[in-house]
Amino acid sequence: MKKTHSGFNSDLVHGVGVNDPHGSVIMPIYQTSTFSFDSAEQGARRFSGESDGYIYTRIDNPTTMELEKTVAKLEHGYDGIATSSGMAAINTVYMVYLGKGKHIVSHNAVYGPARGIMEGTYARFGVESTYIDTTDLEQVKKAIRPDTRLIYLESPANPTIGISDIPAICEIAHQQNIPVCVDNTFCSPYLQNPLDMGADIVLHSLTKFLNGHADIIGGMIVTRNEEEYKKLRTMMVNLGCNMDPHQAFLTRRGLKTLALRIDRAQESAMKIARFLEGHPKVAWVMYPGLESHPHHELGNKLMRGPGAMISFGPKGGLEAGRKLMNSVKFCTLAVSLGGIETLIQHPASMTHSKLSAEAKKQGGITDELVRLSVGIEEVEDIIGDLEQALNHI
Repeated sequence: MKKTHSGFNSDLVHGVGVNDPHGSVIMPIYQTSTFSFDSAEQGARRFSGESDGYIYTRIDNPTTMELEKTVAKLEHGYDGIATSSGMAAINTVYMVYLGKGKHIVSHNAVYGPARGIMEGTYARFGVESTYIDTTDLEQVKKAIRPDTRLIYLESPANPTIGISDIPAICEIAHQQNIPVCVDNTFCSPYLQNPLDMGADIVLHSLTKFLNGHADIIGGMIVTRNEEEYKKLRTMMVNLGCNMDPHQAFLTRRGLKTLALRIDRAQESAMKIARFLEGHPKVAWVMYPGLESHPHHELGNKLMRGPGAMISFGPKGGLEAGRKLMNSVKFCTLAVSLGGIETLIQHPASMTHSKLSAEAKKQGGITDELVRLSVGIEEVEDIIGDLEQALNHI
């Protein structure tokens, strides 16, 4: 029997309920490529969709399914689609809604590869794109064209931590029957539910907060309704970018502690942000919990907490950013985010280095910008490391 819960942590732990024939308390790893049928007739009914049941792991798998339905429940969506990576989830969405002569509007500081593949690959097949500051509603309105088929948001944005008004943008888009997809990786469903704000699709890099342990690569798509789910599920299956059941098992295990991890990390992040804001060698800090953040009030309205992501700029430009990277000893110099360990990186020379100078300028990715993903270590150790590293500038 499936369990139902009203509390977020209860849903994290119990999910949609495990229905294992052997009584396993947690969903086992169904490490199999294919599933047998009792008869040819049963196989035919499964392929036609007349009856439930598993056929082939690229199409569906019990371990993966439990993760999908649990994340969909947390996001208040219809159902979930797990993919082999966050980029697999992004490409699945792109492939369903875009094509020759179609147009996408997105944030100019969106995740680097999400923009890079659009301008470097999809453009070759006739897809057009406009990248703007989606925190400015007037820019959103002006960017929409008759051939616009998707608005793709990140809020907070990566790595500038700008916050877009998701409900307002959804209202603008839906007046012209344009679907809105929100990458909710930075917040997770613990802090924000874009579907409740009007979004049609929510996307996650499971690699980040939902798994939280830097040991898997994965993505997730959650839809508002059955119609969008079927289109996206069919595309994922045809692309063959399904999640492996062992990935799904590890992600599901990490997901159980999501709220505990974020509570700890964002408590530390607030202390770190205030330390950075008061440091003489730091020019600026972007963190939604600070009153100085330009979208502080909007963040309080849309999010249930400021999160664990901080961007800041040491004084001294590109070389200051590099010097800081080469001086940290406790924080881990690495890309990715959302894990139990504190990660630090320099987008201008790392994740966004392939963007043109003009694209970086438009996106607010300045030469000195440093992105910090706060982990669950002792906050004094993180602050101490940042202080000694800043002293090297």
